[in-house]
Amino acid sequence: MISAGPRTLDQIGGLEELKKWLRLRGSVFKGEAGTEGLDLPKGVLLTGVPGCGKSLVAKTIAGTWGVPLILLDPSRLYSKFVGESEQRLASALQTIDAMSPAIVWIDEIEKGFATGEDGGVSRRILGTFLRWLQDRTSRVFVVATANDVTALPPELLRRGRLDETFFVDLPGQESRERILAIHLAKRGHDPSQFDTDDLAAALEGFSGAEIETAVVGAMYRAFGNESSLTQDLLQEEAKATVPLSVSRREEVASLRSWAAARTLLA
Repeated sequence: MISAGPRTLDQIGGLEELKKWLRLRGSVFKGEAGTEGLDLPKGVLLTGVPGCGKSLVAKTIAGTWGVPLILLDPSRLYSKFVGESEQRLASALQTIDAMSPAIVWIDEIEKGFATGEDGGVSRRILGTFLRWLQDRTSRVFVVATANDVTALPPELLRRGRLDETFFVDLPGQESRERILAIHLAKRGHDPSQFDTDDLAAALEGFSGAEIETAVVGAMYRAFGNESSLTQDLLQEEAKATVPLSVSRREEVASLRSWAAARTLLA
């Protein structure tokens, strides 16, 4: 089990459709008045551009819903001994059920449940996990994140295992401005002292993680100059950074193309 961050969904910039969806499921998960009779939400798969907040959302849900966050790392389940991998997974799932209510976060799920040439171990691991996803009755919500969703077996994407698949894209102008303001305030700077609209325009194509890195880089520039953080220093850092949307343009375009007809936009 890992600790959830102190953030709430309202403190995440952008991803408005995903946050709206999670608020509705959260009401049912917590058993609020008027939700009687509704099926418990099972979970969500988040895929998209790296650095755009998938892992942050997973951590934030637990804090918002007031339940423990459990990290399930499938890669640590595998063993060289026959049958031990399957037993490890079964034991982990039993422990998770016993800890409910809880959020289970599976980071980069494609690396743990992609099937390969291993004598059928990965297929059996996947089968055990799929049965648990389908049949469990415990109050456990699964948040799976994937950078390469095309590597996942189709059985995992079928409706009924998880409730929905969201594509987390690069933030737009308004979301970049919100993310920038969050990271400035987090580090003791008043966002109103900067032209965040102009800066957000300069950060077009940046992921949320890259925007945070730009703020940190500009603060180091200010420290090196023995000066305060300024608009110009933030602009300089933005110009000096090559975002992933440029360095890996083709991969980002391929992700968007795959997601267009298969997912909801977060």
